[in-house]
Amino acid sequence: MKRTITHLADGRELIYFDRADDADRGAPDTRDLPPRPPSSQLRYDPLLDEWVAVAGHRQGRTFLPPADQCPLCPSAPGRLTEIPAADYDVAVFENRFPSFSFVPGEYEQVGGLSEVRPGVGRCEVVCFTSRHDSSFSALSPAQVDLVLQAWADRTAELSALPGVEQVFCFENRGAEIGITLAHPHGQIYAYPYLTPRTRQMLGSAARYRDRTGGDLFADVLAAERAEGTRVVAAGEHWTAFVPAAARWPFEVHVYPNRRVPDLNALEPEERAEFGTLYTGVLRRLDGLFGVPMPYVAAWHQAPVREGRDLAYLHLELFSVRRAKEKLKYLAGSESAMGAFVNDVLPEEAARMLRDA
Repeated sequence: MKRTITHLADGRELIYFDRADDADRGAPDTRDLPPRPPSSQLRYDPLLDEWVAVAGHRQGRTFLPPADQCPLCPSAPGRLTEIPAADYDVAVFENRFPSFSFVPGEYEQVGGLSEVRPGVGRCEVVCFTSRHDSSFSALSPAQVDLVLQAWADRTAELSALPGVEQVFCFENRGAEIGITLAHPHGQIYAYPYLTPRTRQMLGSAARYRDRTGGDLFADVLAAERAEGTRVVAAGEHWTAFVPAAARWPFEVHVYPNRRVPDLNALEPEERAEFGTLYTGVLRRLDGLFGVPMPYVAAWHQAPVREGRDLAYLHLELFSVRRAKEKLKYLAGSESAMGAFVNDVLPEEAARMLRDA
């Protein structure tokens, strides 16, 4: 893998990841761009003991442009984009409209029991391919391996930034999910705090270890492999299964068969098998109803400092589609109380995915 670091016209970093050692990434960004916005505000919610990022500058971000104006496609004469090169394998750059950044700003306290502090951190965009009309499910195993290497590289680099506590790699796909750009891409958030979901999972794992001496994630995986009903796909190095208490109509968790804390710890043979298994699961999702399935794909990996001995790398994949023309909306119970009600039996969802 060749890694090339350059910068965009407003100073944001751009990193190319190429399979060929002779890839030329010297094309400059000649656009006239406005100054970068200051970082967001972080506001503390004392009722839930959580931080909320307030980033007003994101209201102006690019929203579903036509294909010939896509900012993630390679640049061409008369059409300059976020990627100055005429072609690329995988490209990663700092988000122009970030939820977190290191650009200084002014932050005033709002009173009450809340607290305001700068939303320091970093947000990056990961372009999986230069092909606008492609998808992650259509990537070759070699291309998936390159994306995995890019994710691992960025996890290591972002984890070393001051104030970063957790690195989160994810993909939103489909208008139903709320994407703003249709080009195959994902994002990486370097949070300045531990996210609520991670805190909850690590707390569960700690209590389980204290009670049983076991590893919660490993025992969940072993139980699902032994029971088998909810397993969608399995290989030498990975297992994909629908969790017994799935919250979403179609939800699949993909675990490496050995415990590793993060993407950096994967071996080459594990990366190689992941591409084939995971893209197969994505194609099964698309095959369920004969329409592209909207989804969120979220990597759970160990935080930078806390709970690394408890964490177990895994991918959570879920869709809001519950039938061909029906979506699962997070209404009263889910949105107000955080109490999910699933319309699809997890065992039936697994059977449908195996048969797709």
